[in-house]
Amino acid sequence: MSKKKILQVCAIDVSVDALLKPLILKSMEEGYEVHNACTNTGKFAELELQGLTMIEVPIDRQIHPLKNLKSIWNLYKLMKKEKYDIVHVHTPIAALLGRVAAKLARVKCIVYTAHGFYFHDEMSKKQYNLFFNIEKYAAKWMTDWLLLQSKEDYELSLTHSFKSKEHTLHLSNGVDIWNKFNTHIISQSETVSFKKENSLHDNDFVFSFIGRLVKEKGIFELVEAFKSVASRYPHAKLVLVGGLLDSERDTESYNRLMNDLNHPNIRYIGFRKDIPEIMKASDTFVLPSYREGLPRSIIEAMALGKPIIATNIRGCREEVFPGENGFLVEKEDVNELEQAMISLLEDPELVVSYGKRSREIVEELFDEEKVLQKQIDLFGRLTTS
Repeated sequence: MSKKKILQVCAIDVSVDALLKPLILKSMEEGYEVHNACTNTGKFAELELQGLTMIEVPIDRQIHPLKNLKSIWNLYKLMKKEKYDIVHVHTPIAALLGRVAAKLARVKCIVYTAHGFYFHDEMSKKQYNLFFNIEKYAAKWMTDWLLLQSKEDYELSLTHSFKSKEHTLHLSNGVDIWNKFNTHIISQSETVSFKKENSLHDNDFVFSFIGRLVKEKGIFELVEAFKSVASRYPHAKLVLVGGLLDSERDTESYNRLMNDLNHPNIRYIGFRKDIPEIMKASDTFVLPSYREGLPRSIIEAMALGKPIIATNIRGCREEVFPGENGFLVEKEDVNELEQAMISLLEDPELVVSYGKRSREIVEELFDEEKVLQKQIDLFGRLTTS
């Protein structure tokens, strides 16, 4: 009996590496043949060495009619040739193009995971309504199963009848909290090595940020708030992890930020793979974004027992509970962000109690194994019906 075949579609290979790889590997372990279609930004060779089947289909991350049509055509040809049992799409533009192609190719099962809907409160009313309706009618007419990471997105989808409740699934998000993001398996020597490499001392209080260094991540407010904090608390340090992808649109913000990081207490270390070690070496994680889906970086920090400071927006509200494991501040509010940072700096016992509660919440709500199993169970139903 031949293996059932799944095509995973997203915009770029970075998403395969950072977001989809656990599901892909789990699906392969369960006996599925999995192909992955996206733009090659340089990670194909690395992913192929890990056993993944990568298929290059250039997909623009913006609405660009000619390029988008070409992507649809290439995806359609691939789907007709390979005859997939399931096409599973991710990331807004790629998900839309992938579903159009899958519908044209008459794929039996089309699954869309919304890691965070494209429409958001930062848009004008006209923009919001446009993308709201695109998401709604693409879900209604071109999607067999709608999977939502955010509970707010799930409830919104049901309220506005994006899809029937029977074909809508609250997926949540998760990380490997037992074998990777677990403070007990990270050696003390690794933490010491990271601190030494970045001139961090045992008496320093380390705030960390992980993400794209663009305006919408709240990075300017974070740097401004931190500089004020550091002027009063010289032992405060800020570690910034991330950068800008070649395909990123907001290069102006990045260039402006680079001119603003010349501060003795700020450590900008670029893209890194040793995230668990960095998190363990930190005291608090900060993510002051303007918009999010269900941010994985917060879950990673929580899994390592860290208190969280985040903005009071969709996604973050499902991970951070004020008075339990951190602070929710209003977006773009530098003063509120500064006060939250000071509250933790001045109260070591609060840091410990919030960190402990973070770990408890992760074990209850954000265990990657539970999230993966929901999808594997769905694939099983779809390929045996």
